[in-house]
Amino acid sequence: MVIATVTNHVLQISIAVGIVVTTVVIYKLYFANTSSKKGKSKKILLKDPQEKYDLPLAEIEHFNHDTRRYRFALPEKDMVLGLPIGQHVQLIAKIDDDLVIRSYTPVSSDDDHGFVDFVIKVYFKNVHPKFPDGGKMTQYLESLKLGDTLTFRGPSGRIQYTGPGTFAVKKLRKDPPIIYKASKVNLIAGGVGITPILQLIRHAGKEICRNIIT
Repeated sequence: MVIATVTNHVLQISIAVGIVVTTVVIYKLYFANTSSKKGKSKKILLKDPQEKYDLPLAEIEHFNHDTRRYRFALPEKDMVLGLPIGQHVQLIAKIDDDLVIRSYTPVSSDDDHGFVDFVIKVYFKNVHPKFPDGGKMTQYLESLKLGDTLTFRGPSGRIQYTGPGTFAVKKLRKDPPIIYKASKVNLIAGGVGITPILQLIRHAGKEICRNIIT
């Protein structure tokens, strides 16, 4: 009986020690991994707004007869675009000897690594009587094949959402930004499409979720 009691006692101590050691190991591994992630800066493509980058077309998804999702691959798989919220990128192409530049807001974010996505409506020629030639850039995008490259430049734009509820606004491109604080924001997608507004709404939603969790 004494031997059995001692054996059980030793077994209980061994199990307790094992649990403590395992907990300490998991704790150290978890926080070491978390610290390394926090300390590790993201690889960002758009560091210089005057720099141009040629990115290859990696995927095309047809949503309907005139709307596509274009995915362009970034130079590295762990790289992010680095586009500030509220700003856009410029797509540049030589079309019929003309240099065509158009501004677009991606539907992907810096949570996505290695690629950037755009959802774009193609304006075909001879469809709208007021615009018989259609859209130069969108029809050029329609002609691209997988592996073809397109020139990017950015960030571009005079408004940046720095959050929460804070906007940095430049009256002119070279002006210093003026900081505005807002508790409510009205968004009008007139002429610019839904993607710039979607970008802001998604980011603000993430801020709300983080505040609720913390």
